Amino acid sequence: MPLHPVAIQMLADSAASGRPNAHLLPVDEARVNFEGDLGALSKPEIAETRDMQIPTRDDAEVPARLYLPTTSEGPLPVVVYFHGGGWLLGSVDSHDVTTRRLALASGCAVLSVGYRRGPEHRFPTAVHDAVDAVRWVASGGLGDAAVPDRVAVAGDSAGGNLATVATQVLRDEGGPTPRLQLLVYPVTSCDLASGFDMTYEGHILYRDEMQWHQDNYLTSAEERTNPLVSPLLADLAGLPPAAVIVAECDPLRPQGLQYVEALRRAGVLVDVFDAGTLVHGFFGLDEVFPEAARAMEFAGAHVAAAMA
Repeated sequence: MPLHPVAIQMLADSAASGRPNAHLLPVDEARVNFEGDLGALSKPEIAETRDMQIPTRDDAEVPARLYLPTTSEGPLPVVVYFHGGGWLLGSVDSHDVTTRRLALASGCAVLSVGYRRGPEHRFPTAVHDAVDAVRWVASGGLGDAAVPDRVAVAGDSAGGNLATVATQVLRDEGGPTPRLQLLVYPVTSCDLASGFDMTYEGHILYRDEMQWHQDNYLTSAEERTNPLVSPLLADLAGLPPAAVIVAECDPLRPQGLQYVEALRRAGVLVDVFDAGTLVHGFFGLDEVFPEAARAMEFAGAHVAAAMA
């Protein structure tokens, strides 16, 4: 598939910069670069944002930001969103534009969760934080801003991984059950032999980079086959409906499509948006890729329908 012209220029600019890729840098330096790359985007106007802390099961707290798309005084359904970044990079701030756009597209509140990341906090801490965040919302943690029984989960890349594995845990432990899982080019497997398309090596992501993320997230190689790390290996029966977004020129596209088929085999209702010519990381970047707006419309429509 031919690359989008803007993506071609992005890759050329990256090569010309001489800056090493994330996996060739210390994690702290890679984080600074990741935040800087996304921080240059202009922010769409939204009615209100609120920064807050979510309590966790180990008596800690994780940061979160609530996005309210309207000035209505009534409570809104809530999308609990988990940012991408390979379980190591990214934050509430790095995904501020994406979560603003999702709130506006869906008409729902979006709670962006700053779960704890590796290598400081390895698996399963991020999974626990994701589950705790959903339970906190469903138990009324957002007060009169939210309808606690109208909750969806969403995330991109590693955040999509956390969104879907959180639904597994919630299913197995008696709920609450999200109304929808919105999964944007999700990481669903640690098997890079079948889950990484070398045709698009270096198109935003490198195979060695994916291995670097695994090595800094997991405590042992054996955890790669844990269903809460690789949900493609999980029993998926009984999970909530899914809306899945993939990109044609993303080396992780096979993982997303394999997961779609696995969900369907398990009897889960799935709808897919396949973004031709686009690359990993495009979601929410409407000002960079005008075609990305269609993916956001797809996401917003599915969230709104699930919450109705």
